[in-house]
Amino acid sequence: MEYRPLGRTGVRVSQLCFGTMSFGAEADEAASKAMYRRVRDLGINFFDCADAYTKGRAEEILGGLMKGERDDLVITSKCFNNIRGDVNATGGNRRHVVKAVEDSLKRLGTDRIDVLFMHRWEKLAPLDEVLRGLEDVVRAGKVIYIGASNYTAWQVAKGLGISERMGWTRFDVIQPMYNLVKRQAEVEILPMAQAENLGVITYSPVGGGLLSGKYRPGVQPEVGRVKDKQEYARRYAEDWMVETAGRFTEFAEKQGLHPVTLAVAWAAAHPAVTAPIVGARHTEQLEPSLKSLEVAMTQDLWDEIAALSRTPAPATDRLEEFEPVKVRG
Repeated sequence: MEYRPLGRTGVRVSQLCFGTMSFGAEADEAASKAMYRRVRDLGINFFDCADAYTKGRAEEILGGLMKGERDDLVITSKCFNNIRGDVNATGGNRRHVVKAVEDSLKRLGTDRIDVLFMHRWEKLAPLDEVLRGLEDVVRAGKVIYIGASNYTAWQVAKGLGISERMGWTRFDVIQPMYNLVKRQAEVEILPMAQAENLGVITYSPVGGGLLSGKYRPGVQPEVGRVKDKQEYARRYAEDWMVETAGRFTEFAEKQGLHPVTLAVAWAAAHPAVTAPIVGARHTEQLEPSLKSLEVAMTQDLWDEIAALSRTPAPATDRLEEFEPVKVRG
């Protein structure tokens, strides 16, 4: 297992991050425990969670599993979403951030969260209010580092400016979506992360299952997130994405690789990415993601895969100024 610096924090994390979104949902306690032990045995020390995952149950399961080895792990969680039902139990305002962190610590059974992400952009409160709340929980010793999930590049950059001006803890990690059919992050988010030395843990490297080999034009599995969940169906609804998935599956099969293995390896090879997040419903489904560690992703292979999809235009829209991605060396 390779351990990489998490941005400028000095913390070293495994080259894969294990995501716990399925804990307490598609994965019961037994399946969650089996996956946890599998990735720990492999050397993964990086775990992603959120208070919204199964309304806190994922944090509870993870907290129980990590007893006795908490200090060996880097644990993330997120706050923003309303899991209690109260009108004020949501958002990025200071009141909610403090309460959400206290609740997460209890569920996780720990005294600190290594990285706390703001799960969404806060529309009601100004960003300085959000950052002040995050500063408060850091100063209280409840959170070590802060991050932004699902933020645009300008939103992160604005936050960095406010933190520098006020002398507050700054965003050190971001969590954007990134996979073969969702490449918008290549335009500004990932270059910004490189410029600001941010840790990057990307989610959905397999596109919610779209790149798993189960989806082709006119073909869908009986069970799957893209098929069963409306938000995923909308996210991956465009015909070209399914067509890309079909071409990608054929390409992976010609390489003698499981599509999931190649999809994760491709996302992980971007030089800005610290670790993609992988998860599953059970250990059998998890194995192809773990096999990505064995893939030697060359520049030529990355480019061949990228050519199967649509490459986003530069932020300036000046196509003649496009700069190709140079994979992690």
